[in-house]
Amino acid sequence: MVPSLRLFSWNVNGARAAYRKGFGAWFESVQPDVLCLQEVRAELDQVDPSMAAPDGYHVVWNACRVKKGYSGTAVYSRQKPQSIELGLGDERFDGEGRTIVVDYGDFVLLNSYFPNGRPDLSRVDFKLEFCELFLERCEQFRAEGKAVVFCGDLNTAHREIDLARPKQNVGNTGFLPRERAWIDRVVEAGYLDSFREFHR
Repeated sequence: MVPSLRLFSWNVNGARAAYRKGFGAWFESVQPDVLCLQEVRAELDQVDPSMAAPDGYHVVWNACRVKKGYSGTAVYSRQKPQSIELGLGDERFDGEGRTIVVDYGDFVLLNSYFPNGRPDLSRVDFKLEFCELFLERCEQFRAEGKAVVFCGDLNTAHREIDLARPKQNVGNTGFLPRERAWIDRVVEAGYLDSFREFHR
């Protein structure tokens, strides 16, 4: 059984910018059990030491290797992971630092910053290939009898209620029918959207 914990997920759009805007004070006040960050856009040695190694936390940082200041993810946790994987096992995606997989024993956590399909839709296929591999890995862990928790920025709105102007976004990446259909499959596979569970 997954233990009770307070898990936060946050696309910071730049870890250094988040720190300048009060990340440290927020972190100290909230003291999460687990914090997952997306789009950190920095190497670990580029952020303030208090953000790089806060007292009482284990930090896993996955910076983008193919383009400086782009993408990247991080996981902070009070509990030390039993194992850590940086990526999904495919260098097409892993070079961008998009995913961290941490096994805590009771459950496996995947923190991910999903690709954006780009305004010209040139990266939609790349994004959907990433989505397929991500779900495949989640299902592999479940087949091994492990509880799976995943969070992050999916770069896709599932339903019209998730957007301020859904009709204007029908043809845009992030709300394309085939992107939304992938989330349908995730739900059909038995994964629960925690926000939906608490705010029906």
